[in-house]
Amino acid sequence: MQSIKQVLNKFDPIKDKYVSREFQTFGLHLAETLDDYKHRGLYMRLAKTVHRSLLEQALSFVSDSKADNKGALFMWKLKELKKGGGKI
Repeated sequence: MQSIKQVLNKFDPIKDKYVSREFQTFGLHLAETLDDYKHRGLYMRLAKTVHRSLLEQALSFVSDSKADNKGALFMWKLKELKKGGGKI
């Protein structure tokens, strides 16, 4: 997880003018990592409502895979983690 200092150092007020909260930054990070920028609003909402540890576990699972549709795999793994109580 990034420290506040790292997030603020990467923050560009010209480029990120619609991002004002930390969860929005993490949602954009999810969208960029999953190469699914079209659904960035969904990832921002997930970053706001779902516990960060679950999101990071699902993201690490997807980043290790070679899936074509990483967004769908991420959502599936997140559902499995929620159902299983957070186990990998």
